[in-house]
Amino acid sequence: MPETANDIAEAWLAQLDEALRSHDTEAALELFEEDSYWRDFVSFTWNLKTMEGKDEIGRMLDATLQDVQPSRWTLAEDATGDAASTEAWVDFETAQARGHAHLRLRNGKCWTLLTTMQELKGFEEKKGANREKGVAHHISQGRKSWLELKEEREARLGYEDQPYTVIIGGGQGGIGLGARLRRLGVPTIIVEKNERPGDSWRNRYKSLHLHDPVWYDHLPYLKFPEDWPVFASKDKIGDWLEHYTRIMELNYWSGTECTNARFDEEAGEWVVSVVRDGEPVTLRPRHLVFALGVSGYPNVPTFDGAATFLGQQYHSSQHPGGGDWTGKKAVVIGSNNSAHDICADLWEHGADVTMVQRSSTHIARSESLMDLALGDLYSERALDNGVTTEKADLLFASLPYRVLPEAQIPVYQEMARRDAGFYSQLEAAGFDLDFGVDGSGLFLKYLRRGSGYYIDVGASQLIIDGRVKLANGQVDKLTGNAVVMDDGTELEADVVIYATGYGSMNGWLADLVSPEVADRVGKCWGFGSETPKDPGPWEGELRNMWKPTNVDNLWIHGGNLHQSRHYSNYLALQIKARMEGLPTPVYELQASHHTR
Repeated sequence: MPETANDIAEAWLAQLDEALRSHDTEAALELFEEDSYWRDFVSFTWNLKTMEGKDEIGRMLDATLQDVQPSRWTLAEDATGDAASTEAWVDFETAQARGHAHLRLRNGKCWTLLTTMQELKGFEEKKGANREKGVAHHISQGRKSWLELKEEREARLGYEDQPYTVIIGGGQGGIGLGARLRRLGVPTIIVEKNERPGDSWRNRYKSLHLHDPVWYDHLPYLKFPEDWPVFASKDKIGDWLEHYTRIMELNYWSGTECTNARFDEEAGEWVVSVVRDGEPVTLRPRHLVFALGVSGYPNVPTFDGAATFLGQQYHSSQHPGGGDWTGKKAVVIGSNNSAHDICADLWEHGADVTMVQRSSTHIARSESLMDLALGDLYSERALDNGVTTEKADLLFASLPYRVLPEAQIPVYQEMARRDAGFYSQLEAAGFDLDFGVDGSGLFLKYLRRGSGYYIDVGASQLIIDGRVKLANGQVDKLTGNAVVMDDGTELEADVVIYATGYGSMNGWLADLVSPEVADRVGKCWGFGSETPKDPGPWEGELRNMWKPTNVDNLWIHGGNLHQSRHYSNYLALQIKARMEGLPTPVYELQASHHTR
């Protein structure tokens, strides 16, 4: 009788369990292909780390097995596939934690293994059967209500009591991480300069909607309602974030700006200076998290003659949207998401708009992206097939960055075939298209550089129709009333908008901590693919994101809604373990190869 997928996976897990319990690295490595991958999120390495090939896997096991003591490798559900190709969801334990894993076998040997820490033993979230009662069922004089106790805690924290963690940045990333830390009992303050949670969305141009679909965008613990629109408006997201902070009872200091932070080596804590509602406050947390988005300061290019330009000029982050632009000439420099959105907004409000495309851009139609790239993971179709948000996050993470391009290339080849007419029309309009240097499309561009693409929600048709004009090439200079291209073409302008992206996240550190600390941390984002804006050497994981940096007790948290949700779990567990004094030996802390 042929072996079932369960038989194959269980036999492999039993052999792995025996080898790891015996600290027999050679026996463990016999279970892996030569070109195999083990991606670990915290459970073995106290790091986010991908081991590529048997040599790297063996080195990791030799360094970690004594401390980790992995055991109890069992199927979490029925495996799928056959002898040639088997996939399985796996539960396991370590000395300190419980974990969840995804396994791919080819002809009985491991090709990819993802191991993730899910909870710390003895420090589990108080949920389900372990939830707090919420009230003491006895009557006593002077007892305080839930609200009174909550308000007392909030009044003390940051003044009489110090937080264990401070998060700088109260957008989606800071809010999601704050919820994770609160569930783990880590005293945390989120510092946000805006007046209300969600203002970082509300303050953007009024036509802004999410380009990613709802299934991709849930926050931790609390999913959007089932009737939530597929693409929510920025104000709707802002309101959701505001209510979320209240429901999750986060210590959210709005109207508060961080002015300086330094690490007190003797005390082993950060000294964080903030101004809260006009009053200076000094916080002394053990850990400091920068959660300021997916990028740093706006990039504003310096062009000759910019000081002589008589109209308005500003970065895309300052574009208010709306208004009456009738009869005005607008030039938008850039051709990625923000540039397209702003061109569409200006055209809608009467402007004569020209987009300046300085380099090729990847365009993916929203409908095609949702079907081909996201449909199997984040959609109603996926949910019907049993792929929950949590499973989707792990499935997406289960393919290491080294092999992700080869998995993505067929998706974008099909997109190019399906939307060939659309792309032909864009090219006929003069638009310079690409699918990434290796044809791997949008997600790899996002991971490598965080830019270089547009998810089309209508603006491409404006370019095809000529309603938004297109100029290709580099800007030479500005005059009093025009943008002059390097071929001498003059683009008359009443307003110039720089949709020219942002710098690395560690730019914030230079101003708030010091340039030396910023450079010790190094460049954030990208993983060394040696593609445009992502220089080598190969690093295999996103630089400095959600894992220990080269500055003790300093963390970087960011990304889109999906990444903020998923990776906040691993960052929160790392901080909780340190708060409880658990040993957290970091395996191969990533070197810093690039400064700001």
